[in-house]
Amino acid sequence: MAERSTFFSRLAARIESVDSLLCVGLDPHPAQLTESSAAAALDFCKHIIDETHELACAFKPNSAFFEQYGAAGWNALQEAIAFVPDGIPVILDAKRGDIASTAEAYARALFEALGADAVTASPFLGRDSLEPLLRDPAKGVFVLCKTSNPGADDLQTLAIDGFEPLYLRLARTVQAWNALGNVGLVVGATDVSALAAVRTAAPELWLLAPGVGAQGGDLESALRAGLRADGLGMIVPVSRGISSAKDRHAQAAQLRENIRAVRESLLSQQPAQSILPANLARLADELLEAGCVRFGSFELKSGKTSPIYIDLRLLASYPGLLARAAAAYRSRLDDLEFDLLAALPYAGLPIATALSLQSKRPMIYPRKEVKSYGTKAKVEGQYETGETALVIDDLVTTGESKFEAIERLKDVGLKVTDVLVLIDRQSGARETLAEAGYRLHAVFKLMDLIEHWEGSGQISKPQAAAVREFLER
Repeated sequence: MAERSTFFSRLAARIESVDSLLCVGLDPHPAQLTESSAAAALDFCKHIIDETHELACAFKPNSAFFEQYGAAGWNALQEAIAFVPDGIPVILDAKRGDIASTAEAYARALFEALGADAVTASPFLGRDSLEPLLRDPAKGVFVLCKTSNPGADDLQTLAIDGFEPLYLRLARTVQAWNALGNVGLVVGATDVSALAAVRTAAPELWLLAPGVGAQGGDLESALRAGLRADGLGMIVPVSRGISSAKDRHAQAAQLRENIRAVRESLLSQQPAQSILPANLARLADELLEAGCVRFGSFELKSGKTSPIYIDLRLLASYPGLLARAAAAYRSRLDDLEFDLLAALPYAGLPIATALSLQSKRPMIYPRKEVKSYGTKAKVEGQYETGETALVIDDLVTTGESKFEAIERLKDVGLKVTDVLVLIDRQSGARETLAEAGYRLHAVFKLMDLIEHWEGSGQISKPQAAAVREFLER
């Protein structure tokens, strides 16, 4: 028996067949109808489907505009879904989410009675409220994450554990629910920074990104923030922008072309085979955009002149970027054995604090200047003799600067075996630390970053060559 396809495999096939990421919304607003009735709503939607089906990767009817007409509206919604040509997925915008037998009933109503291929759903009640919707891999579920409405920030940006916004915690949580490969996220195109943050937190999940057009979302910015490196992983629903146009087919064709142009541009900028996974590639780009990495002529502490300067202290001024950098560190923790995070002042302090909040691991830090009064502590924080400390810092060059901090940790009875940084400048630190019995782990190697930025056209070939020459010297 052939393996049954998942919702997203069928969506991807449709996207490739029509070269379109445009999802056409079916929102029969009463003001746009010849009369306020279920029959008029159905007729309205049929005309849009007829005029745009050749250009749409999917259709997204909004159930509320049908449900307002009672039983007749429900029947009209069922007919509208059935009217969509075979092979075009239907995503029902119903925002369901409940528990136990109620959730079971919703799943039967949406997928069996109405015949929808996917649904939008609220995660507020937790995973068990969505489990009946998730059981069939052929049916998709787009979970509300960071929505496009003005009041979204009332709850969705609330800080979890005093740091991480709720919507990012949700994005990571939903990944764990994606065992059958049929879960995506709803992330509004009206907040491009949030869209980029979710893409970094959930590099492979499909995103439904409403808000382009009437709500003011910028199409190009949204695509650049939300698309995966393969040019997929995101669809753009547009409703009023098409339904209110004099020539709906022409409007949909123009939208498809605009999306295709941005998509092709992004794909052409990607190296044939990027050395960085999608989530790290986006983090690398954000570090460059924030000015954490600069190119020019800079005098280093050693007195040498460098063509590149890395200042990760700037992360403290960009809370979202700091959180995404900490998430990249966090992905390395599972392979390491330790009891405490040991932050090295000063650049390592905000990074390790963010990492501690995300990972729930306790943090200490060796003082740069030992106090001459009070406790005269060499190391601040709670720890026990014999515990193992994982050294956290921003970057490493030769490794020499790490030894003083490690010695202070060892002086108070702590063990150190590993050092974790964001960037290894590849200037001998790995070898120096290894000779002393310590293992170096880095999220990025500097030359991988240089290759990525050069390959994507963000730095020039002479800039890249200057860094390579500097490192070789």
